[in-house]
Amino acid sequence: MTGTHDLILVALSILIAVAASYTALDLATRVKASTSRAASYAWLAAAAVCMGGGVWSMHFVAMLAYVMPNMEIAYDPPLTAPSLATAIAVTGGGFAVVSRPQSGPVALVLSGLVMGAGILAMHYMGMAAMRMQATLSYDAFWVSVSVFVAIGAAIAALWLAFRSTRFVEKGAAACFMGLAISGMHFAGMQAATIGTHDMAAGSNASAVVS
Repeated sequence: MTGTHDLILVALSILIAVAASYTALDLATRVKASTSRAASYAWLAAAAVCMGGGVWSMHFVAMLAYVMPNMEIAYDPPLTAPSLATAIAVTGGGFAVVSRPQSGPVALVLSGLVMGAGILAMHYMGMAAMRMQATLSYDAFWVSVSVFVAIGAAIAALWLAFRSTRFVEKGAAACFMGLAISGMHFAGMQAATIGTHDMAAGSNASAVVS
């Protein structure tokens, strides 16, 4: 069984990732400029919701873009809802680390690790939430690629976003972050193999998600 991608939805998912990244990075840079603790927390929460929600939205739009003939897929709410909460909480943690006063290279790397881990956690929780008449397994190489892309691009995006307030740098940072989200997702999808079971015929088949 071979699946296909709806290119319009794929493009929309990438656009969502880039737009959410720009908005969230713009909000996060306001944390340091805040004149009160309450204001800094408000900007941080807004950035976390925007980034976490954007990551989550991109994932499920990209999942809708992938069509497998004769396969009905549903999502388990007890796993789907926590995947959104995880994305918001962990990306917020990444912004909190890098936006601290006098933050240096170590804080930047830590924040990239935290944010990359949040993006990865959301993706694989969302995949685990899938309910279908099939089994799901992963190729270790492509899983490793998804980890590298998520963390590496997240660090690059945060470095660009917090070194300047100019539109060009923020735009570049948003593109990097959008690539971190989209690249991680499609690398993770490349890693996935869906094994279907034809119970009536007693035969097995597998579909590589790509």
